Amino acid sequence: MDRKLGIYVHIPFCASKCSYCDFYSLTDCDYLMPEYHSALLKHITESTESLRNYEVDSIYFGGGTPSYFGAKRVCEIFEQFKLVGNVRTDAEITIEVNPDSVTPETLKMLRRSGVNRLSIGVQASDNNLLKLIGRRHNFQQAQRAVREGRNAGFDNISLDLIYGLPTQTKNDWAETLSKAIELHPEHISCYGLKLEEGTPMYENYKGSPVLPDDDEQADMYCYAAEQLDRYGYKQYEISNFAAKGFESRHNLKYWNLEDYIGFGPGAHSCVGNLRYSYIRDLKGYIAGINRGVSIIEEYETLSPFERAVEYIMLAMRTTRGMSSYDYSRTCKCDWRPIEHVLMAFREKGWTELTGDRWHFTVPGFLISNTLIGILVETQASSRVEGTPWLSDALDAEEKTSIPLSEEELFREVYEKKLEESSVEAEE
Repeated sequence: MDRKLGIYVHIPFCASKCSYCDFYSLTDCDYLMPEYHSALLKHITESTESLRNYEVDSIYFGGGTPSYFGAKRVCEIFEQFKLVGNVRTDAEITIEVNPDSVTPETLKMLRRSGVNRLSIGVQASDNNLLKLIGRRHNFQQAQRAVREGRNAGFDNISLDLIYGLPTQTKNDWAETLSKAIELHPEHISCYGLKLEEGTPMYENYKGSPVLPDDDEQADMYCYAAEQLDRYGYKQYEISNFAAKGFESRHNLKYWNLEDYIGFGPGAHSCVGNLRYSYIRDLKGYIAGINRGVSIIEEYETLSPFERAVEYIMLAMRTTRGMSSYDYSRTCKCDWRPIEHVLMAFREKGWTELTGDRWHFTVPGFLISNTLIGILVETQASSRVEGTPWLSDALDAEEKTSIPLSEEELFREVYEKKLEESSVEAEE
């Protein structure tokens, strides 16, 4: 069977809500855990026919806090997938855990059941920073969780870290990285803090001088990429670094446009050109499963053009990037306009050509949203040539301009100052 599938299971329960988090997760809802567990098992069973058309090669339990939901329940859900679907014996099975909600016993139970990858939410090594962002653990608990994970038999451990936190300096971030590396994980994710509307941190820190600015965050990002590479963690996506052979197979499905389906409130699925997601409502999800009514919130079939745009947006998030062959096969577009732009980016140090594949450099990743926007506009322009009404519509749209390099910015400021000096002299 050639068709591979990834599965995502959303566990929306948390002991408390972190002040930066805008994911769909709930506190004080433990009483709903048994009902949700039953609804999930029923939903998985009802999906048997779809699941058996694939080989499942990755399952990811995310949240929320899956470890707070309980190892026993997670193991039962995993067993149900093995019962109704074709789960490969070498599948990557990941569970997100918080250091305060795992024990040696639960880790051993998870490992015995076949869960083989831990993703531990560490975030920072400074206990004061952890407290400030609403984390329930301290760094010593994170160290213990890694140690107990090893003792339980896990040889694939990932650590999540956050940079750009309020009051965090580059030295603070360097210490977090150093202490994380000392734990010898196989995988490290580094996420820049983004203030999400509706979260406590947005209300408390939007515009605050104690929040590192864009330049400081950029310095932290570049430092992380340099340090992690030095210690053998190769960057393979904007925020992700791994020892050789330990890239997250499940996450790569998202960036490689491969098939995955989700279970749980707010979970998304992608099967071919079909996209859909479930309602972000725990009680509504449970009721919908039990009563046999629709729990779909969004549903769309992507056109070939939308699929082509998605290819650029996702492929260029990775250090693998894209090649002319893959682009032409997937997008059915002329590669030459895209290559021309990529070559222009290379002149500014934002892209590299490795073999036959173009990808962003670390400075390119820092402004990837802007650069990807330019690539998408270039793709659209090449698609509409010869279609007058589309060309007119595209011409009317505001275009994204290529950012200036540091040298060009300096030259622009310098020339402006010369011009001002010349005017003053004439006066």
